[in-house]
Amino acid sequence: MQLMSEKGTAGGGLRERKKRATRVALTEAAVRLAAEHGAEKVTVEAISAAAGVSVRTFFNYFDTRDDVFVLTGADTSAHVRRALLAAPAGLTPLEALRDALAAELAEAEQQHELWRLHGKVLRAAPHLFVRSLGAHMADETELAEAIAERMRPVTGAPGDAPAPPAASDEERRQALDLYPRLLAAVAVTAVRVSIDHWCARPEVRAFSDVFQEVFTLLAAGLPAPPA
Repeated sequence: MQLMSEKGTAGGGLRERKKRATRVALTEAAVRLAAEHGAEKVTVEAISAAAGVSVRTFFNYFDTRDDVFVLTGADTSAHVRRALLAAPAGLTPLEALRDALAAELAEAEQQHELWRLHGKVLRAAPHLFVRSLGAHMADETELAEAIAERMRPVTGAPGDAPAPPAASDEERRQALDLYPRLLAAVAVTAVRVSIDHWCARPEVRAFSDVFQEVFTLLAAGLPAPPA
């Protein structure tokens, strides 16, 4: 879930809020510059200047220039996983995941233009698009692991502790049971479809309404709509 949002900057300490605001500013500056000039023509110096920070600050947040176009939702994904694990025990995994995503997407309607520009940048730069797909897969694996952790029994016999994570992303995915993998993949797709559908017609319905309908349909088992 590569989403860009300042959601949550009101929480945490001042240092954490400043760090998140700086990351968002760098991301937005990079996306806007790349949408206008092409990603290959945008330099770290230009991104840093547009965001009002130094080049050194840029590299405190991103290892390379391309990372600013790809790793746009690391904080958001981590917040979703934490909210999922902290959700009330009485919620089903789907309900807990829906609420965790909804909380992080509460300001989604303010991100309409940036989402559109980000998609434009990725479509115009194949190497960034491929890297973005890899980042999506890594996010999905981490989300599936959080779902599996939430579903794990609270108590267990000695020696029931989970095995240490496998070395590669593919091994980690293969180590997961089917349900966490499927739910994570379905949820990621549901968010993408919600965003795409709403962005095509933002004046018709609020994003939150579209998002909730998508998850209502999932919870009902995707019944066919009336003829």
